[in-house]
Amino acid sequence: MTSETLSAADTVAAAFGPPGQVATLVLPADISWGDGGEVAKPKAPPPRASVDDSDIRTIAEALRSGEPAALFVGGAACRESALAAARAIADTAGAKLLCETFPARIERGAGRVPVDRLAYLAEFASMQLDGLRHLVLVDTKAPVSFFAYPDKASWLAPEGCVIHTLAGPTDDAAAALAALADAVGANQPAARQELAPPELPSGPLTAQAVCAALGALLPEGAIVSDEGNTSGLFAAGATAGAPPHDWLCLTGGAIGQGLPVAVGAAVACRDRRVIALESDGSAMYTMQSWWTMAREGLDVTTILFNNGSYAVLNMELGRVGADEAGPRAKEMLDIRRPDLDFVSLAQGMGVAATRATSAEEFNDQLARALATPGPTLVEAVVPSII
Repeated sequence: MTSETLSAADTVAAAFGPPGQVATLVLPADISWGDGGEVAKPKAPPPRASVDDSDIRTIAEALRSGEPAALFVGGAACRESALAAARAIADTAGAKLLCETFPARIERGAGRVPVDRLAYLAEFASMQLDGLRHLVLVDTKAPVSFFAYPDKASWLAPEGCVIHTLAGPTDDAAAALAALADAVGANQPAARQELAPPELPSGPLTAQAVCAALGALLPEGAIVSDEGNTSGLFAAGATAGAPPHDWLCLTGGAIGQGLPVAVGAAVACRDRRVIALESDGSAMYTMQSWWTMAREGLDVTTILFNNGSYAVLNMELGRVGADEAGPRAKEMLDIRRPDLDFVSLAQGMGVAATRATSAEEFNDQLARALATPGPTLVEAVVPSII
């Protein structure tokens, strides 16, 4: 094999390293047609590192101290077995268990371990962390505010809180949690979420009603790509007791992420239904994903929250102190005039689409969409909650 082949194989293996890692392979153009290349054998990604026993003992002592403590998990620690160990540790030590505000992927629903996410707004996150003396990080970083705001905290851990890192992005988080569970004597199985989907809503169609319908109809094994933003605020609570599923969050504030991530999930998991919770403003960034869904015959159902506004940006405008925003600024965040017709836009790219204006219409349309092979879209016309 040539050194170029070996180098490429090593780079591809490295790309499958820790979650959140970005790897880029740059090759000269003539690699596509030049002679001498050979197909390399697949290489396994580098193994996760073991956590030092002394670190586990130190953290176990902190958790057994009786001082207020919390485990803060992300990355690989948001999988079912790791969350079960984290919950058992927290229950044994009398500590809180929290996960990142936007975990890239979390396994949740009935039969799995429930965990609260750290609040998006800094003041609410600070309340969740208030009084802590120890914060244990598991495959995540110390919590900070999503944006910087005047006169609001950016570093969210309370003053005097000791930050402990149990596992970083290159460490075996699941093994570290299992070892910590042994160290604190966490022998009781973690409590699991009961199956308790909400009732189907009725009456006017609101963002809360849409989320309740999702919780009532979510199929087992579904994958939810969540870019619901303000209208999706109620989705996590409404689906907590739904059948087991995976939830993919909007990481890094990447507007337009929801639809392409849904495409990727559907390509990777052809046997599972993918639901894309999408906001109207965000959908305009990457709506060509619908054409890809149609072309590839992907089982993706898009729930399109249409409130005619970049509501999350309106909220952020106020939070940075622009309380007296003028008409020009407000107009920039209004996506009407002309109104967007998402049913026609989706149909024009080959996706079956309907529009709902009442809870009953939405219930019926979502149920039919989830039972239909291939891509579908249900546009939910809802009032803004901001």
